[in-house]
Formats: sequence, structure tokens, C-alpha cells
Amino acid sequence: MKIEIWSDVVCPFCYVGKRRLEAALAAFPHREDVEVVWRSFELAPNAPAETGEPLDAMLARKYGMGLAEARAANARVTAMAAEVGLEFRLERARSGNTFDAHRLLHLAAERGLGGAAKERLLRAYFTEGRAVGVRDELVALGIELGLAEGEVRAALEGDAHADAVRADQREARELGVQGVPFFVIDRRYAVSGAQPEAVFSEALARAWAERAPELQAVGADTDAACVDEACAVPQG
Repeated sequence: MKIEIWSDVVCPFCYVGKRRLEAALAAFPHREDVEVVWRSFELAPNAPAETGEPLDAMLARKYGMGLAEARAANARVTAMAAEVGLEFRLERARSGNTFDAHRLLHLAAERGLGGAAKERLLRAYFTEGRAVGVRDELVALGIELGLAEGEVRAALEGDAHADAVRADQREARELGVQGVPFFVIDRRYAVSGAQPEAVFSEALARAWAERAPELQAVGADTDAACVDEACAVPQG
């Protein structure tokens, strides 16, 4: 069974959703028969490599809220992440363009390191404050994953995997993806947003047991999804 996940490495709900899916998979009796494939989705495709704008200021600007309100919203996201064992340090986050980060993810996937690379880039951004839009940072992260420095640098300085990133994003549009994370299970079931673990468990069980001709949504609509780099935050 294949799970394809459209997400971005600067999307907080993508990281939370990843953990909730992982919890569901840990209890899934057929886990060894499940392949997880990461697909590319850019929340801010026109952003520079590094914006230099703090996340709380970005959120305030994007949604027309005060700085204190934006900080409170980020605090709620941080608390949500803590519930699944993640340490968000959003005051450190250095936002920017993620196209090269997605190219690195495709390179890592070719080497059997797709899952490890996704986790590493998410932690680098949300916890360590590393600029995942800056090529030198991406080269350093690739080396940490065990990739050769020359290979990573050559890939990022050229156009390697650019077509793959664009193909993922084109397919997302064809599937009607409006926000991320977006999980597609065996091209039968879709889960949108960082849904509770129980929703993922239900979707896994149904996809394993059933055959359906069309993609079917599982779980209620949720606010826990990103549609741009700022990300709306559920009100507490």
C-alpha cells in the first residue's frame, strides 16, 4: 500500500500531521507493507531564498492581526506540536523559498533517504532555526544525511529534480489539493490536514480492506492545514 503525502518543509501542520500518521502506522498491523512517498508542495513559491521576516510578523501582516495576537497564535501551534512530541522554536524560524529543499528531498529519495530527509529538514526549520531556502544550509543538511557534498552541491547548482518538483505540484492541482498536508492512500482515500490519529487509522484500515474506483475523503474538514507560508491558526 502506498501513501503519498503532499507537504512543505515550512508547514507546521505538515510536521504535526506526519507525527499523527506515524502513530497510526505504528499500530497498523500491515505497516511493513506500507510505502510512504513524499510529494512536493510550495506554500510560497515566489519567496526569496530567505525572507528575513520573523514568523510572528509574517502572520500579523498576512492576516491583519496585531503582533501580540500573532505571537499567541504561534504559541497555540507550538502547543499543538508539543502534544505529539515536537519542539517548535518558531522564534528561530528563518522562512524562505523551499524549491531547492524539495529538490534535495527528491535527491535523497533516490538514495533511499526520503523519509530521513523529510524529518531532518522539518526539524532543521522548526526547531533549529536553519534557513532551508539557502543552498549552503541544504548542502550541510544533505551531508548530515550521508549524501556526498559534491553530489548535493552539483544538484542544487544545476536543475536536477526541478521537473520532479513541478510534476508533484502539477499533480496536486489535478487532485484538487488546496492546502497541506494532503495524504493520498493507494489513490483510493484522501486525508486533508493534520487530522487526529484515529482518522488516519480508519483510512488505513479502509484502504487495506476495500477497493474504491474514486478518491474518497476521510475525516471532517479541518483548519489544521496550510494554504500559504503564513498558515492560519485554529483559535483556542
